[in-house]
Amino acid sequence: MDGVDGIDVLAALDPADPAFARDPYPYYARLRGRGPAARVPLANGTYAWLVTGYEEARAVLADPRFSNVPAPDAGRPKAESPARQARACLARHMLNSDAPDHTRLRRLTAAAFTPRRVDALRPRIEELTSGLLADVAERLRRDGSVDLVDAFAFPLPVLVIGEVLGVPEADRADLRDWTYRVGSPADALTPGAVDAAWTSLHAYFTELIARKRRAPGPDLFSALTHDATEGGLDDGELLAMAFLLLFAGYETTMNLLASASLLLLTHPEELAAARRAPARWPAVVEETLRHASPLEGTTWRRTTEEVDLGGGTVIPAGASVLAVLAAASRDPRHFPDPDAFLPERYLAGAGTATGAAAAPAGTGADAVTGAATAPAGSGAGSTSAAAAPLGAGAGTATSTAPPLPGTSGGTATSAATAVPGARPGTATSMATHLPSARADAAPLTCPAAPRAAPHAAFGHGPHFCVGSRLARLEAAIALPRLFDAFPGLRLTVDPEQLPFRPGLLVRGPRHVPVR
Repeated sequence: MDGVDGIDVLAALDPADPAFARDPYPYYARLRGRGPAARVPLANGTYAWLVTGYEEARAVLADPRFSNVPAPDAGRPKAESPARQARACLARHMLNSDAPDHTRLRRLTAAAFTPRRVDALRPRIEELTSGLLADVAERLRRDGSVDLVDAFAFPLPVLVIGEVLGVPEADRADLRDWTYRVGSPADALTPGAVDAAWTSLHAYFTELIARKRRAPGPDLFSALTHDATEGGLDDGELLAMAFLLLFAGYETTMNLLASASLLLLTHPEELAAARRAPARWPAVVEETLRHASPLEGTTWRRTTEEVDLGGGTVIPAGASVLAVLAAASRDPRHFPDPDAFLPERYLAGAGTATGAAAAPAGTGADAVTGAATAPAGSGAGSTSAAAAPLGAGAGTATSTAPPLPGTSGGTATSAATAVPGARPGTATSMATHLPSARADAAPLTCPAAPRAAPHAAFGHGPHFCVGSRLARLEAAIALPRLFDAFPGLRLTVDPEQLPFRPGLLVRGPRHVPVR
């Protein structure tokens, strides 16, 4: 048996296995030991290439020969019911596209996620956080315990993305409920509940588009709707964009907040250090993103031709390929003691790690969530949401959270150069297709040059996460406030028994029960 901790890397991988979902890292470590990319059998009898090396994952994400466009009819839902029709709308979003379509779609979206526009959300995020913390306090008083995922990590990003989309406050309770049901594991709800939620979301966003056209507001979705009337997004693309922003907007941040809370509760010395020195909070956020990547993998990609990754690894044309972000961020070649949770990696230290997770200039970037079609039965779609891919208020409070890493001056992360396509029909070397380093690449600072390389949690290349700054801002506000408000929180169960979200695309604890 060629495995570790009872996991055989030669046996069929079942991403829905609770043991794998809870801790996939021993499997990835063993797989990486066989090489930075490997062909893996899946539980349904198909095969996929998993890329677990840091450099190799970044190379795949920057190479246009790894296409985001799904193969025709590859696992697409049939449009035979309103719910399936709603899910099919996602097939047109920018995560399922390559240039030039992707360039057009992300250009329209990126305008909403500039540093200035994201940072302008801070007061509202603070207000929403205060309201949710009041609810947490009430639940603790009433019940003696509370699930931080249900009461805090999930609703905050859903409420925030409601602000981005311009969803009226009166509608946000429904939006939160539908989103919860669509994003829940299939075994967690009664039959029919997920389909009903999909149908409701489809109908709601169809009406929201019409409403924004009649009376546009200052929000992103109004701007996108206006662009559609001037040759930007058509109705189908607008609907797909609404779904994508909703699920991408909450999935990553929910898992980030839940995983960070769990890590801090199981590493009390790190929590105490952050509370003593608030300047450590950005490092806590960055190390959480590295150690417990909220996106386990990127969207599935398909090779348009044979690709030589080097070192004797050749991926054939037409292969399904997954860059495993969680594994890349634990590559021991770049992260010493990779399985340890050490926020000091991202504190000021010797050396400068340049901003590796950059996107092409002027194009913005989109969230790398599990929205693309995966090999059928791979477990990537084991949550009921097809993507993967925030109100309460209790008054505005002044934030004590430190500045975000790399945010001074309002500048965006610099871009990687475009990658020319290779000549079709040849197994050309990966090295000839990598973008050259940009001389103006901004260093990742937290708050000064970190000791560690940039993690891979937000991807790399043209699909680098457009919402990364917003996710960091939410975490930088929410985590200090949570533990300042409730410094004595303790888990109510053994952390080794907590269930995690299944699949290969998103990762985080389903529950974080505390008292």
